[in-house]
Order: sequence, then structure tokens, then C-alpha cells
Amino acid sequence: MAMLKPLVSFKKSAIQALALLLFVITIAAIPARAQQTENEKAVWKLENSYWEYVKTLDLVGYKTLWHENFIGWPSMNSEPARKDHITDWIKAETDKGYKMEWFSLKPAASHATENVVVTHYWITSRWVDGSGHGEPSTSRIHHTWIKTATGWQIIGGMSSPVPAN
Repeated sequence: MAMLKPLVSFKKSAIQALALLLFVITIAAIPARAQQTENEKAVWKLENSYWEYVKTLDLVGYKTLWHENFIGWPSMNSEPARKDHITDWIKAETDKGYKMEWFSLKPAASHATENVVVTHYWITSRWVDGSGHGEPSTSRIHHTWIKTATGWQIIGGMSSPVPAN
């Protein structure tokens, strides 16, 4: 019986250590929005402005968000596109008589390094026709922002639709 006490004590300590380790790992894995840098906060505001520009069809304001050397891969394109084609997807919707009724942006992750901020998020939006008909759809978005003399601008990005369940 005396030999079992150290064994039980060892098992209890090992379990406590494992529980503490799992707790620390879990806490470290939770996205810390409160710990965002000032640059990340500024860029997230611009991500929201991006979608407000789309919703109000303010293509002039929308274009100010894009760096002259932008290259990205929108989900509807078969190859990467440059700045001169950034509004093509909006025009494709408006040419069909659609307009964005609403959107919801859900951040997934971001990271700032010097003058660059990378964002990843989901955007759910509803484009409607003139009769108000339309279904919401969700896409995954990645943008790389660079700080220039005039402010933050998108220099790279990709999008991908999220399949409906």
C-alpha cells in the first residue's frame, strides 16, 4: 500500500500538468482581437469601408483602396487580375440589375508586420434584383495591405466562395 501512494501522487501530478498544458494551448489558440495592433485596427476599418463602397456602388471610393501595383485572384476569374479590373465583379452584378442589399463581415485572422497587414475573413452578402429577390452567399477573402504615403492600400488578395451546405 505504501508503494501505491507515490504512484497515485505521480499520476495526479501528471494529470494536473497535462490539464494546465491543454488550458495554456487553448488560450493561446483563441484569436485575440483585443491584442490587435493599431495597424490591424486601421485596416479592419478599411475592410468594412471596402464593403460599404460596394453596397453604395461608390466605385471611385472603392478604387482608392487599391494600390497601383495590385495583383490578385478573384474567385470568378480564371487568372489573376490587376487594378484595372478590380470593379469587374461589381459591374457584372449591376449589369444583371442586382445591387447589394446587405453584408456581414466576419474576421478570421490578421497579422501586421512593419508596413504590411494581412487579413482573412468571411463575407456574407445578399445581392437582390429589382424585385428584391436574391439569396445570401458567403466567400472567404484574403487581402494584403501595404502602408503608403497616402495610407493603407490593397496590394494583393484572393477570394473563394464558401459552398452552400
